[in-house]
Amino acid sequence: MNEHTRINLGFPRTSPAGRSILSGAELAPDFPRLWWQFTDPEDPLHILDIDLTWLESHYRCAFGTSRCHGILSDAPSVGCCNHGAFLADEDDRVALFDAVSQMPARYWQLRPDTTDDVIDDVHHRPELLEPWLEWDELENEEGENEPALKTAIIDGACIFANRPGWASGTGCALHQWASATGRDLTVVKPEVCWQLPLRGIDAYEQRSDGQEILRTTITEYTRRGWGNGGEDFDWYCTTAPGCHENAQPLWRSCREELLALLGTACFDILENHLIMRENARLEAEKTMSPELVERLFYTHPATLRARSDNPRLSRS
Repeated sequence: MNEHTRINLGFPRTSPAGRSILSGAELAPDFPRLWWQFTDPEDPLHILDIDLTWLESHYRCAFGTSRCHGILSDAPSVGCCNHGAFLADEDDRVALFDAVSQMPARYWQLRPDTTDDVIDDVHHRPELLEPWLEWDELENEEGENEPALKTAIIDGACIFANRPGWASGTGCALHQWASATGRDLTVVKPEVCWQLPLRGIDAYEQRSDGQEILRTTITEYTRRGWGNGGEDFDWYCTTAPGCHENAQPLWRSCREELLALLGTACFDILENHLIMRENARLEAEKTMSPELVERLFYTHPATLRARSDNPRLSRS
């Protein structure tokens, strides 16, 4: 039995996902994870399940760099932005309009010629579609397709994705502008975009005593988070070792995103727990073997592989 037959790929061997994993460009998605559960201090009927293995990973989005191969091999420069971003609701649409209204044109390569006219029109009506949006269909909770707004597609990718050669660089125009000016990414980017690489799932369920509760799960936005289409990506980043070279753990680098997903009270509990784990790991590493430390703390495999490939990376 060779090495590859022992790997649970999680996808058919002949699929794009299977081929990418077999090539070593990314790792298989199924591995032991450490989860932590707590109750919202402001709502006893709200339970939170936290994927500590993901939050303690050292993942960093590589969009706009050579480490990002793109989900389609013939369009690596646009990362995972080939299909545009579906808007969550009307608030998401209004927030995007406000961001476009404030973002200087120099950050946006594919800015429509009519953008200023739309922004300056004080009588702008919601039924008149903004030039950076288009209608598509999205599956609802009943499995039926329904009309949905998303960012427009230009030349095979999102209208906000700057291509190579643009002055502000390759990558999301909204992200570049927010990063350069200190703006909150959770305000200026569509909801589905700022949440990545985190996946927040809210689901109501009934306890055995008949009480309905809300369960919020925070975990890794894996290929499967994209639905059946995730299997068809030529490459995906969350288990790619080349994307796990961040000096900080994910829960620190994505602090604002976690705050937006959890709220201050729940985030404070999570942050305190993660700091205690961070300190406990430092102490454990002084007296325990690396193998035992890993059995206790469940480091993300892609982070481990990145450290193996580059020993200079932080082990915090």
